[in-house]
Amino acid sequence: MGEIGNFLPLILIFAVVYFFMIRPQMKRQKQEQGFIDGLKKGDKIVTKSGMHGKVLDFSEKLNAVIIDSGAGKLTFDKTAISHELTAKLNAPPKEEKGKK
Repeated sequence: MGEIGNFLPLILIFAVVYFFMIRPQMKRQKQEQGFIDGLKKGDKIVTKSGMHGKVLDFSEKLNAVIIDSGAGKLTFDKTAISHELTAKLNAPPKEEKGKK
C-alpha cells in the first residue's frame, strides 16, 4: 500500500487535468469539425478575424470556402471560420427584460 500511496496524488492530478482540460478541448474540437463539415452554400458565417459573409462555394482542392462579403468574393481556409461567432450570428435575438 505504501508504494501505491506515493503515486496516488500523481494519479489524481492526472485525472483532474484530463477531465477539466483535455476532455473539454477534445469535445470542442469535435464540435468545430462537425460545424465545418456541415457548412453548406448560403450559410451566413463569421471568420475568426471577424469578417462576416455568406458561403458561395467550396474549393475541395484548396480545402477552402468562397465567401461573399458584400465587398466582393473572398477565399478563406475552412479552419478560419469561427464556430462560436457564427453561432452567435445565427442565434435568435434575445428579448429584453422588462419590456412588453
